[in-house]
Amino acid sequence: MIRILLDSSADFSAEEAKARNMELVPINITLNDQNYRDGIDITKDEFYDLLVSSEVFPMTAQPSPQDFLDIFEDAKEKGDQLIYLSLSSALSGTFQSATLAKNMAEYDEIYLVDTLSATRAIRLMAEYACKLREEGKDAATIAAELDNFKSRVVILAAVDTLEYLQKGGRLSKAAAAVGELANLKPIITVTKEGTMAVPGKALGRNKALSTLVKMVTEKEIDTTFPIYSLYAVGEENTEKLEQKLGKEGVRVTKRLQIGSTIGCHIGPGAYGVIFVTK
Repeated sequence: MIRILLDSSADFSAEEAKARNMELVPINITLNDQNYRDGIDITKDEFYDLLVSSEVFPMTAQPSPQDFLDIFEDAKEKGDQLIYLSLSSALSGTFQSATLAKNMAEYDEIYLVDTLSATRAIRLMAEYACKLREEGKDAATIAAELDNFKSRVVILAAVDTLEYLQKGGRLSKAAAAVGELANLKPIITVTKEGTMAVPGKALGRNKALSTLVKMVTEKEIDTTFPIYSLYAVGEENTEKLEQKLGKEGVRVTKRLQIGSTIGCHIGPGAYGVIFVTK
Protein backbone atom coordinates (compact mmCIF):
# COMPACT_ATOMS: atom_id res chain seq x y z
CA MET A 1 0.00 0.00 0.00
CA ILE A 2 1.22 3.51 -0.86
CA ARG A 3 0.26 6.12 1.70
CA ILE A 4 0.30 9.85 0.89
CA LEU A 5 0.87 12.18 3.83
CA LEU A 6 0.42 15.96 3.89
CA ASP A 7 0.69 18.61 6.56
CA SER A 8 -2.25 20.93 7.00
CA SER A 9 -0.57 23.73 5.02
CA ALA A 10 -1.90 21.96 1.90
CA ASP A 11 -5.33 23.23 2.99
CA PHE A 12 -7.19 19.96 2.57
CA SER A 13 -9.98 19.39 5.03
CA ALA A 14 -9.92 16.11 6.92
CA GLU A 15 -12.93 14.97 4.89
CA GLU A 16 -11.30 15.82 1.56
CA ALA A 17 -8.10 14.01 2.50
CA LYS A 18 -9.97 10.91 3.65
CA ALA A 19 -12.00 10.83 0.41
CA ARG A 20 -8.74 10.76 -1.56
CA ASN A 21 -7.12 8.20 0.73
CA MET A 22 -4.55 10.67 2.07
CA GLU A 23 -3.43 11.44 5.62
CA LEU A 24 -2.90 14.77 7.36
CA VAL A 25 -0.60 15.92 10.15
CA PRO A 26 -1.68 19.30 11.58
CA ILE A 27 0.40 22.44 11.93
CA ASN A 28 -0.16 24.12 15.29
CA ILE A 29 -1.49 27.67 15.66
CA THR A 30 -1.29 29.84 18.78
CA LEU A 31 -3.60 32.85 18.89
CA ASN A 32 -4.85 34.80 21.91
CA ASP A 33 -3.08 32.31 24.21
CA GLN A 34 -5.08 29.45 22.71
CA ASN A 35 -3.51 26.53 20.86
CA TYR A 36 -5.24 25.04 17.83
CA ARG A 37 -4.48 22.16 15.51
CA ASP A 38 -4.98 23.55 12.03
CA GLY A 39 -7.97 21.93 10.34
CA ILE A 40 -8.96 19.98 13.46
CA ASP A 41 -9.64 22.48 16.25
CA ILE A 42 -10.25 25.47 13.99
CA THR A 43 -11.70 25.99 10.53
CA LYS A 44 -10.42 28.46 7.94
CA ASP A 45 -13.29 30.89 8.51
CA GLU A 46 -12.91 30.67 12.30
CA PHE A 47 -9.20 31.39 11.92
CA TYR A 48 -9.77 34.51 9.81
CA ASP A 49 -12.42 35.78 12.25
CA LEU A 50 -9.85 35.54 15.04
CA LEU A 51 -7.08 37.01 12.86
CA VAL A 52 -9.12 40.12 12.05
CA SER A 53 -10.44 40.65 15.58
CA SER A 54 -7.18 40.00 17.47
CA GLU A 55 -4.42 42.51 18.19
CA VAL A 56 -1.95 39.64 18.51
CA PHE A 57 -0.34 38.07 15.46
CA PRO A 58 -0.77 34.27 15.36
CA MET A 59 2.21 31.99 15.81
CA THR A 60 2.48 28.76 13.83
CA ALA A 61 4.60 25.76 14.80
CA GLN A 62 5.52 22.79 12.64
CA PRO A 63 4.54 19.28 13.70
CA SER A 64 7.13 17.70 15.99
CA PRO A 65 9.36 14.80 14.86
CA GLN A 66 7.26 12.59 17.16
CA ASP A 67 4.11 13.53 15.24
CA PHE A 68 5.73 12.15 12.11
CA LEU A 69 7.43 9.25 13.84
CA ASP A 70 4.12 7.80 15.01
CA ILE A 71 2.91 7.71 11.40
CA PHE A 72 6.22 6.47 9.98
CA GLU A 73 6.50 3.61 12.48
CA ASP A 74 2.94 2.57 11.70
CA ALA A 75 3.85 2.44 7.99
CA LYS A 76 6.96 0.43 8.81
CA GLU A 77 5.04 -2.04 10.95
CA LYS A 78 2.47 -2.60 8.20
CA GLY A 79 5.05 -2.74 5.39
CA ASP A 80 3.48 0.25 3.61
CA GLN A 81 5.28 2.72 1.38
CA LEU A 82 4.75 6.36 2.38
CA ILE A 83 5.23 9.65 0.52
CA TYR A 84 5.18 12.91 2.46
CA LEU A 85 4.67 16.22 0.62
CA SER A 86 6.01 18.98 2.85
CA LEU A 87 5.43 22.70 3.09
CA SER A 88 8.49 24.46 1.64
CA SER A 89 11.57 23.98 3.82
CA ALA A 90 12.39 27.65 3.19
CA LEU A 91 9.15 28.70 4.91
CA SER A 92 8.89 26.19 7.77
CA GLY A 93 10.80 23.60 9.75
CA THR A 94 8.19 20.95 8.91
CA PHE A 95 10.42 19.16 6.39
CA GLN A 96 13.23 19.05 8.97
CA SER A 97 10.89 17.46 11.52
CA ALA A 98 9.93 14.79 8.99
CA THR A 99 13.58 14.17 8.10
CA LEU A 100 14.49 13.64 11.76
CA ALA A 101 11.55 11.26 12.16
CA LYS A 102 12.54 9.26 9.07
CA ASN A 103 16.06 8.84 10.43
CA MET A 104 14.61 7.63 13.73
CA ALA A 105 12.23 5.21 11.99
CA GLU A 106 15.07 3.64 9.96
CA TYR A 107 12.73 2.62 7.16
CA ASP A 108 13.70 2.96 3.50
CA GLU A 109 10.15 3.00 2.15
CA ILE A 110 9.51 6.55 3.37
CA TYR A 111 9.93 9.20 0.67
CA LEU A 112 10.08 12.87 1.66
CA VAL A 113 9.27 15.48 -1.01
CA ASP A 114 10.09 19.10 -0.21
CA THR A 115 7.48 20.78 -2.42
CA LEU A 116 9.23 24.17 -2.17
CA SER A 117 5.71 25.55 -2.22
CA ALA A 118 2.68 26.18 -0.05
CA THR A 119 -1.08 26.13 0.34
CA ARG A 120 -3.15 24.92 -2.61
CA ALA A 121 -0.09 24.32 -4.78
CA ILE A 122 0.68 21.39 -2.50
CA ARG A 123 -2.91 20.26 -2.99
CA LEU A 124 -2.37 20.22 -6.75
CA MET A 125 0.81 18.16 -6.34
CA ALA A 126 -0.98 15.77 -3.97
CA GLU A 127 -3.75 15.26 -6.50
CA TYR A 128 -1.12 14.46 -9.11
CA ALA A 129 0.49 11.99 -6.69
CA CYS A 130 -2.89 10.27 -6.25
CA LYS A 131 -3.26 10.03 -10.03
CA LEU A 132 0.17 8.40 -10.34
CA ARG A 133 -0.71 6.01 -7.52
CA GLU A 134 -3.92 5.04 -9.32
CA GLU A 135 -1.86 4.35 -12.44
CA GLY A 136 0.12 1.77 -10.48
CA LYS A 137 3.38 3.68 -10.02
CA ASP A 138 5.48 2.73 -7.01
CA ALA A 139 6.35 5.23 -4.29
CA ALA A 140 9.93 5.86 -5.44
CA THR A 141 8.72 6.64 -8.97
CA ILE A 142 5.97 8.95 -7.69
CA ALA A 143 8.36 10.83 -5.42
CA ALA A 144 10.87 11.29 -8.25
CA GLU A 145 8.12 12.51 -10.59
CA LEU A 146 6.92 15.00 -7.97
CA ASP A 147 10.46 16.34 -7.56
CA ASN A 148 10.53 17.02 -11.30
CA PHE A 149 6.97 18.33 -11.42
CA LYS A 150 7.09 20.81 -8.54
CA SER A 151 9.04 23.48 -10.45
CA ARG A 152 6.17 23.71 -12.95
CA VAL A 153 3.58 24.67 -10.32
CA VAL A 154 3.07 28.45 -10.07
CA ILE A 155 1.39 30.55 -7.37
CA LEU A 156 0.59 34.19 -8.09
CA ALA A 157 -1.46 36.23 -5.65
CA ALA A 158 -2.28 39.82 -4.83
CA VAL A 159 -2.30 41.18 -1.29
CA ASP A 160 -5.13 43.61 -0.48
CA THR A 161 -3.56 45.03 2.68
CA LEU A 162 0.05 45.29 3.87
CA GLU A 163 -0.94 45.00 7.54
CA TYR A 164 -0.34 41.27 7.87
CA LEU A 165 2.94 41.20 5.94
CA GLN A 166 4.13 43.82 8.42
CA LYS A 167 2.78 41.99 11.49
CA GLY A 168 4.42 38.78 10.29
CA GLY A 169 7.80 40.47 10.02
CA ARG A 170 8.03 40.35 6.21
CA LEU A 171 7.70 44.12 5.84
CA SER A 172 8.88 46.99 8.04
CA LYS A 173 6.36 49.28 9.73
CA ALA A 174 7.67 52.25 7.74
CA ALA A 175 7.42 50.45 4.41
CA ALA A 176 3.92 49.22 5.26
CA ALA A 177 2.77 52.72 6.25
CA VAL A 178 4.10 54.26 3.03
CA GLY A 179 2.61 51.45 0.99
CA GLU A 180 -0.82 51.81 2.56
CA LEU A 181 -0.80 55.57 1.94
CA ALA A 182 0.08 54.96 -1.72
CA ASN A 183 -2.57 52.20 -1.97
CA LEU A 184 0.19 49.80 -2.97
CA LYS A 185 -0.87 46.24 -3.78
CA PRO A 186 2.03 43.77 -4.03
CA ILE A 187 1.89 40.65 -6.19
CA ILE A 188 3.45 37.72 -4.35
CA THR A 189 4.71 34.33 -5.44
CA VAL A 190 6.65 31.36 -4.12
CA THR A 191 9.99 31.10 -5.91
CA LYS A 192 11.65 27.97 -7.32
CA GLU A 193 13.75 28.00 -4.13
CA GLY A 194 10.61 27.89 -2.00
CA THR A 195 10.76 31.44 -0.61
CA MET A 196 8.10 34.14 -0.74
CA ALA A 197 8.90 36.94 -3.21
CA VAL A 198 7.27 40.04 -4.68
CA PRO A 199 7.61 39.93 -8.50
CA GLY A 200 5.36 42.97 -9.03
CA LYS A 201 3.55 45.89 -7.41
CA ALA A 202 0.56 47.97 -8.45
CA LEU A 203 -1.16 51.10 -7.27
CA GLY A 204 -4.74 50.22 -6.44
CA ARG A 205 -6.84 47.09 -6.72
CA ASN A 206 -7.77 47.46 -10.38
CA LYS A 207 -4.14 47.83 -11.43
CA ALA A 208 -3.25 44.85 -9.25
CA LEU A 209 -5.90 42.72 -10.95
CA SER A 210 -4.64 43.71 -14.39
CA THR A 211 -1.01 43.08 -13.38
CA LEU A 212 -1.88 39.67 -11.98
CA VAL A 213 -3.78 38.68 -15.13
CA LYS A 214 -0.86 39.83 -17.30
CA MET A 215 1.59 37.75 -15.27
CA VAL A 216 -0.62 34.68 -15.60
CA THR A 217 -1.23 35.00 -19.33
CA GLU A 218 2.48 35.46 -20.01
CA LYS A 219 3.01 31.88 -18.81
CA GLU A 220 2.49 28.81 -20.98
CA ILE A 221 -0.22 27.07 -18.96
CA ASP A 222 -0.60 23.30 -19.14
CA THR A 223 -4.39 22.97 -19.27
CA THR A 224 -4.28 19.21 -18.68
CA PHE A 225 -3.94 20.16 -14.99
CA PRO A 226 -6.45 22.13 -12.89
CA ILE A 227 -6.31 25.91 -12.62
CA TYR A 228 -7.34 26.99 -9.12
CA SER A 229 -8.35 30.50 -8.12
CA LEU A 230 -7.73 31.48 -4.50
CA TYR A 231 -9.29 33.64 -1.83
CA ALA A 232 -8.67 34.28 1.85
CA VAL A 233 -11.83 35.93 3.19
CA GLY A 234 -14.32 37.60 0.88
CA GLU A 235 -14.57 36.33 -2.69
CA GLU A 236 -15.22 39.60 -4.54
CA ASN A 237 -11.62 40.08 -5.65
CA THR A 238 -11.39 36.48 -6.79
CA GLU A 239 -14.62 36.78 -8.78
CA LYS A 240 -13.20 39.79 -10.63
CA LEU A 241 -9.94 37.92 -11.24
CA GLU A 242 -11.82 34.95 -12.71
CA GLN A 243 -13.77 37.26 -15.01
CA LYS A 244 -10.62 38.95 -16.29
CA LEU A 245 -8.84 35.63 -16.76
CA GLY A 246 -11.88 34.27 -18.61
CA LYS A 247 -11.71 37.14 -21.09
CA GLU A 248 -8.12 36.08 -21.78
CA GLY A 249 -9.15 32.48 -22.35
CA VAL A 250 -7.99 31.17 -18.96
CA ARG A 251 -10.77 29.06 -17.44
CA VAL A 252 -10.59 28.42 -13.71
CA THR A 253 -11.35 24.85 -12.65
CA LYS A 254 -12.32 25.59 -9.06
CA ARG A 255 -12.21 28.36 -6.44
CA LEU A 256 -10.45 27.43 -3.20
CA GLN A 257 -9.84 29.13 0.13
CA ILE A 258 -6.33 29.82 1.42
CA GLY A 259 -5.73 28.40 4.89
CA SER A 260 -4.10 29.76 8.01
CA THR A 261 -0.44 28.90 7.34
CA ILE A 262 -0.13 31.40 4.51
CA GLY A 263 -3.32 33.34 5.25
CA CYS A 264 -1.92 34.83 8.44
CA HIS A 265 0.77 36.61 6.37
CA ILE A 266 -1.34 37.82 3.45
CA GLY A 267 -4.52 38.65 5.34
CA PRO A 268 -8.17 38.92 4.30
CA GLY A 269 -8.96 40.13 0.81
CA ALA A 270 -5.98 38.34 -0.73
CA TYR A 271 -6.67 36.52 -3.97
CA GLY A 272 -4.72 34.67 -6.63
CA VAL A 273 -4.33 31.68 -8.90
CA ILE A 274 -2.40 28.40 -9.02
CA PHE A 275 -1.60 26.55 -12.23
CA VAL A 276 0.93 24.29 -13.95
CA THR A 277 3.21 25.45 -16.75
CA LYS A 278 4.12 23.37 -19.78
